[in-house]
Amino acid sequence: MVHYKNPLLVLGCVPEWQGKILLCRRAIEPRLGFWTVPAGFMENGETLQAAAARECYEEAMARVDIGSLLAVASVTGASQVHVMFRAKLLQPEFAPGPESLEVGLYGEAEIPWTQLAFPSGEFTLRKYFEDRSAGREGHHFVELSRRLKS
Repeated sequence: MVHYKNPLLVLGCVPEWQGKILLCRRAIEPRLGFWTVPAGFMENGETLQAAAARECYEEAMARVDIGSLLAVASVTGASQVHVMFRAKLLQPEFAPGPESLEVGLYGEAEIPWTQLAFPSGEFTLRKYFEDRSAGREGHHFVELSRRLKS
């Protein structure tokens, strides 16, 4: 028997409502108390989009329409690949799920940039706002082995 140790897939999205982004403050380790886009581990039998939508509901009790691919981060130090999509909140209804202390909508200037939990989330949000201001929907790829420099 061969036992493979392969990278895990983390799926998430950047949910938008009227120009603001839904963020979650983590209620679990790692990075307890820090902010993130809704994201988590993909489960067997799911599509990428279904996993991103499920994680948004589990973490923020928010239903979303998953849009285009936004970012793929190879997080080599954690043996993970983070795949992030653009998303639209279907309604402005959300609440903390069991893995979140609080959730809220934030404009770009209101995002707690220094309190983001993970480099992949920071990369994703920065690319999201760059694309939005340029009127495009690009696909962005990065290899992350440490924190981003601001």
